[in-house]
Amino acid sequence: MAKHVSWPLLIVVFLLSSSSPGAEGNTERARDWTHVVRIGAYGLNSNNIDQIVRDATASHVYGIEVDNDITGRYESFLDPTHKLKEIQALAAKAHQAGNKAFVYIAGTECITANAANSAHSMAKDHPDWLQRKVTGEPAIFGSGAAFWIAPGDEDVWISPYAQEWRKQYMQRVRQIAATGIDGIYVDIPYWMTHFEGWEQTWASFDDYTVAAFRERTGLDARKDLKLGDLTDPNFRKWVDFRIETITGFMREIDESAKSVNPNIRTIPEIYPGIEEEAVRVGADVYELYPVVDAIAHEYEFGGGDHTASARSFADWMFYQVGMHAFRSFAQGKATWILNYSWDGDKKIAPQDAMLNLAMSEVMAGANMWDAKGHNMSNSNDIATRTRIFGWVAQHQDHFYQPRIPIDPVGVYFSPKTRDYFFSEFISSFRGVVTLLMQEHWEFQVVTPRTLREFHGHTLVLPDVQVLSDEELNELRQFTNQGGKIVATGKTALPQLGSAVKDFPDDPGKRHADALERDSEEKSPSSYSELLAALQHQPRIRVDVSPTVATSMAIVEGKPHVFFANFSGLVGGKNAVPVPQANGTIAVANTKATALHWLPFMQEEVQIKGKRVGNDMVFRLPNIERGAVAWFEVDGVRHD
Repeated sequence: MAKHVSWPLLIVVFLLSSSSPGAEGNTERARDWTHVVRIGAYGLNSNNIDQIVRDATASHVYGIEVDNDITGRYESFLDPTHKLKEIQALAAKAHQAGNKAFVYIAGTECITANAANSAHSMAKDHPDWLQRKVTGEPAIFGSGAAFWIAPGDEDVWISPYAQEWRKQYMQRVRQIAATGIDGIYVDIPYWMTHFEGWEQTWASFDDYTVAAFRERTGLDARKDLKLGDLTDPNFRKWVDFRIETITGFMREIDESAKSVNPNIRTIPEIYPGIEEEAVRVGADVYELYPVVDAIAHEYEFGGGDHTASARSFADWMFYQVGMHAFRSFAQGKATWILNYSWDGDKKIAPQDAMLNLAMSEVMAGANMWDAKGHNMSNSNDIATRTRIFGWVAQHQDHFYQPRIPIDPVGVYFSPKTRDYFFSEFISSFRGVVTLLMQEHWEFQVVTPRTLREFHGHTLVLPDVQVLSDEELNELRQFTNQGGKIVATGKTALPQLGSAVKDFPDDPGKRHADALERDSEEKSPSSYSELLAALQHQPRIRVDVSPTVATSMAIVEGKPHVFFANFSGLVGGKNAVPVPQANGTIAVANTKATALHWLPFMQEEVQIKGKRVGNDMVFRLPNIERGAVAWFEVDGVRHD
């Protein structure tokens, strides 16, 4: 775990271990279609099926999303016959064209069209199914609550414990799976806590949910909780129960679909990322990844207007942190990003915002889905999207084949600390990861599921305040094998003795705060004491500006360095990065004499190295938006 090894042995070790839960995944998983999607979304009806497939082919879309919501529209929830025929026809046409297709369905939301003038609606027919506040108000909304609710429509949110609804829902899932469609895309399977007036309700307190919680814990959710008080043990049980409920709901969707079509893929759309929103809505991507095939993250790291054109330097860095965390949580499954580049910003060209967003995502190993404005479909500039998709398709193996760690500094993501102490933990976690990205050291996000397989020398615990006995035992094993732990903030590990270096002033949090307060020029070198404690001696040494985020991994047997340049980006004012010059990559004890250099949206070139002592040094061209570099290691190849 804490030994230095030669490059060839290092490559062999990590290739052989790449199918373990601690690595990003094996080759078989990486070849699944979910890993190489370039998504375009379309509204589906009987008359536009051929046009959808033609448009997707022409614009390099691979992975066609169609909006044909059966479960989220009361009429088709009752009778899905017509929509099922459309899905089946679309799937057949997509397959004829060599494409894949997946269909949208709602999670716990259901809309009844023109309910104001109808004798029947979901709420009128089944009021007991609805989620409720602790004071009893049902989750019923009109057109003012969200842009997708038309005037006169009724929008309701249903309890996952309403068993008659859930039985019929799973039957609709099985019927969709039987059409031959490649995937079921489940939009926002949440507890209702994200519309105005519901944010702090910690719903739902309907009879079905309250009964399920009482059966699980013996507690009355309406009386025995200090609602919103995360120091209350009973409220923590409610938090855990809500997350377990949404995870179980998605597990049943996946199992129901695969009982009919074993090859179908289940993909939930989740807007909370690693932050506190996951706790409120109950959809925690860390818990969800093991029970689904991929996750589509509508990731805005905290909500608000975070289109690419509006982002600050700190926003871009924290966006990278979130995506790298998702890739760790996924353990070899695909990470899709449904995000928005531009929504009418007058000072930003949509093409520039689109390029920045796509670059940031592919360098993190995530799949792209950039829609027009804040909708799911269309594009702000179809010609630019076509060009991006074409370039990514040509070079996709560098971005979407498994990324195997080399010799990283680990940063621990503690799900339970995030659940109960989210403000302190997220700030510290972000700060440590951004510090390593800016220092250009290899890092790996480590979780309770991957701790045992972590092969780095040093692990940072950023303000980790909740650890299970199993986690403590794994940490003890890590230190017994020579690993070092750096603990920041309120992390306390006296039982591990001298193997732990404490930083109670929490330099991670200070760095995150500095990024948000100050300019992009804040240098990570100001945290020299923390960096020294990490005792990291990288074999690949990257020297570029701290305004460039880097990450490293073995991809197909070759060390890769990914560069994302956010220098000069100012939300609402400038979306053209300032090129970064005079960068170098130095590699110790290697026979490699040439570096492959692939700038984002450009063609590959080779750079000759220069021997300087034991190092081979490669002087890099200007880094514009981003780039990926790789080289052969002492004749070891993996083709």
